[in-house]
Amino acid sequence: MLSAMHSNYAVQDVRAALNYTEDNGVAPDYYFYEPDPAVKQNPPGTDTHEVAIRDGWPRLNEFSLDREGFVLRPFPEKFNQFDDDAAIKQAFYSQVIHFVKQHTGAQRVVVFDHTIRKRLPADLKAQTTVQRPAVLLVHSDYTVDSGPQRVRDIVPDEADDLLKRRVAFYNVWKPLYRTVEELPLAMCDASSHAAQDMLRMDLKYQERTGEIYVMRYSPSHRWTYFPKMQADQALILKTYDSATDGRARFMGHSAFEDPNTPADAPKRESIEVRTMAFFNA
Repeated sequence: MLSAMHSNYAVQDVRAALNYTEDNGVAPDYYFYEPDPAVKQNPPGTDTHEVAIRDGWPRLNEFSLDREGFVLRPFPEKFNQFDDDAAIKQAFYSQVIHFVKQHTGAQRVVVFDHTIRKRLPADLKAQTTVQRPAVLLVHSDYTVDSGPQRVRDIVPDEADDLLKRRVAFYNVWKPLYRTVEELPLAMCDASSHAAQDMLRMDLKYQERTGEIYVMRYSPSHRWTYFPKMQADQALILKTYDSATDGRARFMGHSAFEDPNTPADAPKRESIEVRTMAFFNA
């Protein structure tokens, strides 16, 4: 049993502000460089709504990757070299691959990158390719187009064959060393959003343009979080699924300012590992 579940656990449902994106008929965009001043930007996250976010611990075993789009499971493997990028790739990636296979039934899992999340300045110059701030934006990492394109980017020689069968992307999110007390992650039950709630956002790099989904607000959305996650626990978040049989394909999520966070709480430190999972059918 996960350590946060005990007989006298006090449920911690909260209300908090989440940054949705206005549906103004124009694709929102985000620049990873300073664009020309003449460029008219359409930034995401400008439509903030206070929503109910339910404590997921009492319903821990009710969640499903194919229905809500997320689960939380024990992650007992020991690893403490999160300041060593090479060690993460050499030792931690294999633990993540085993973890995703165990909980999804995938025949093959490929890790393609990771990000250390901390509270950092919003200034892009203060960020690195693997160390970025928590994302206070309701989003899902891939779209119907960028999911297959990512497969082509990562395994180009095998992509045509692999894309004939089911492919799903899973993010593994866990604390680094200690309990998360600030900026927890909230997940939007994938069965509570409509397809039209997902808005394509253009990610503008100097050499290319990528895309993810951001979300417009709907009162139908159901939000869940797991307060005080510990380092031996990990979330699996489904961010893309090629299957179109009714199961969850995309799952919106966002970090948020938890009103229960003590003023002297340690700053959140977590890792997010992105994987693609391949199935035989």
